[in-house]
This record gives sequence, structure tokens and C-alpha cells, in this order.
Amino acid sequence: MDFSQLLKPAFDVLWYLVPLFLFTALLKSPWFKGLLGEFIVNLSARWFLDKETYHLIRNVTLPTSDGTTQIDHVIVSRFGLFVVETKNMKGWIFGGPHQKRWTQKIYKHTTQFQNPLHQNYKHVKKLQALLDLTDGQVYSVVVFVGGSEFKTPMPENVTQGGGYIRFIKSKTEPVLTEGQVQAIVRRIQSGRLKPSLKTHREHVRHVRQIVSDRESQKRCPKCGSLMVERVTKRGEQKGGRFWGCSGFPKCRTVLDFD
Repeated sequence: MDFSQLLKPAFDVLWYLVPLFLFTALLKSPWFKGLLGEFIVNLSARWFLDKETYHLIRNVTLPTSDGTTQIDHVIVSRFGLFVVETKNMKGWIFGGPHQKRWTQKIYKHTTQFQNPLHQNYKHVKKLQALLDLTDGQVYSVVVFVGGSEFKTPMPENVTQGGGYIRFIKSKTEPVLTEGQVQAIVRRIQSGRLKPSLKTHREHVRHVRQIVSDRESQKRCPKCGSLMVERVTKRGEQKGGRFWGCSGFPKCRTVLDFD
């Protein structure tokens, strides 16, 4: 009996399943979700903001003293420079402007992520230094796409979907001249790193190194295991964050969150 003939139908099916599996994995990847979120924001900006008044610059990577910083979108107008950070997330979102970490909750699954306002602060300050602008001329904007729902009050510059367009249009007092606007656009274009796959990879490597460095600093003082961020689920401290040993339940060491 020729086993190759028997196995041929199975291989034929696998040839269809493998590309499907890879495509599904791509759609669920953080990279694709980020790309899709930026595309949605980019498209809405082009549709609903006058091109003569608002100048859109996307995917801006700038050199810093310790590596690079990457900005999703910069929108320049006489009414200010808007630095836009995009988050493509689902579920319930909990957070406040002064909290270090925000929470995403999808059914019973809870995830902590960096406060996007804090994340965007570095972008704002880098552009202010590069362009010699004041706090009153630069606005930080965070836009969530992907069907998330805010479960805590958010400041006006944290929006969902097209809400960031309304925030931008709410600024009607000119803070820059048309000459300054054109000069800013030229300065950003000349100061940015050339958009390329290499530039993106180097930035991702830099971010991963920062995360790795932070994690390596949080080690259990008793057993040396990695300390992980946890959330109190009951009692008076419900919702509070603390560091718990990843060796739990063998090691029950906890540290105050800082």
C-alpha cells in the first residue's frame, strides 16, 4: 500500500489551513492591531479635518538621548500642535490621569497597561524641545479605537473613535502664525528619522530593552523570582495594585506598588 497516496488528502487540507492559521495570528497580533488603529485615526483625520488648516504627519520617529521615541500622529495647525497616541483595545477601560497603570477588563480577564497620557508625555516634551514651543501651543491627545468602553471619568483629551476630532476642533484660539505652522512642518520632517522597516525595528528593540530593564529591577527579595503586578480583588483595598512574587503560592512575598 502506498502511504503517500493515503496521506495526500491530509496534506492538501494542511496547505489550506496553514495560511489561514498564519493570517488569523497576524490579525490578532499587537503589531497589526496598532497598525489598524493608526489607519483608522489617519483616515478620519483626512476625512474630517481641512487639509489647508490641519497638517497631518504620521509615524514620526525622533532620536532621543537614550534611543528613539515614536509618535503615531502629529497634527499641526494655527490652533496648536496636537500629538496623538492611538490605542486599539477592546473591553472596559479603567484609569485616571495621575495613575501609572490603567486597567483593561474583558469578561474575567484583567490586564494592566501603561497610562497612555504618561506615555504621550515624552512625545510632547520631545516635540516642545525640538520646536521651541510652550505648553499652551502643544496638546496631548489619546484616542481609543476597537470597541472599548470607559468605565471611569476621563479627561477631555482622552477620547474614543472620532472624539479626538471634536477635541481638536474645540481649540479655536490661534496660538501659531501660518508662517510658524509651515516652519514646524518642515522642522519635523527634517528632524525625524526616515520611515523604514529598519527604523521601526530599532525602535521596537529599544522599547523592549526598556521593559526588560524595568522588569529586571523587580525581583523578589526572598527567592529572587520576578515580581509581577497584581490587583487586589476584594476587601477595602479592592482595585489597588501591588507587586506579588511570580513564585506564588510557594512564595507569598508582596511589595507596595511604586
